[in-house]
Amino acid sequence: MTLTQTPLKDCFVLQPNVFEDERGIFIETFNEKTFNEITGLKTAFVQDNQSRSTRGVLRGLHYQKGDFAQSKLVRVAKGRVLDIVVDLRKDSPTFGQHFSIILDDLTHQQLFVPRGFAHGFITLSETSVFAYKCDNLYHKEAEGGIIYNDATLQLDWHLPQEELIVSEKDKALPSFEKAMQE
Repeated sequence: MTLTQTPLKDCFVLQPNVFEDERGIFIETFNEKTFNEITGLKTAFVQDNQSRSTRGVLRGLHYQKGDFAQSKLVRVAKGRVLDIVVDLRKDSPTFGQHFSIILDDLTHQQLFVPRGFAHGFITLSETSVFAYKCDNLYHKEAEGGIIYNDATLQLDWHLPQEELIVSEKDKALPSFEKAMQE
């Protein structure tokens, strides 16, 4: 497994080793010892989540606040998504900056999203299966979010507005500016 630092502090891309032969492929998607060695972290993941989405489904931007903040290790088991993260840590040199990456089932790249980041993704293929590990349990009262089309962030979701499928809950999320005042 190799690690590539993104432009955002503490956020990085992981490339697992892929073993391929005439039968297909084998990938070790997570190994705690290897993860801790190459990242320098002692992250203990306690919850795994998975979603399935159709083309144009946009989920985000979401985060957990306070004691319930979560680091995530995200990947695509099937399909292709655009994944976007935003640094919300006010003391970070990359506060308010975002990073995007295409994650798919061909490259098998994974993205480590540290605590204090908002996260969202949109399915670019006909369907996607998106899997992620979290280092803290979900807590409904600690939910936070930022509207996907925030004027300050100006995120490019790679699909035209009329093709986006966004939940009513996500459409009602506050702006970046308002969320940072909470």
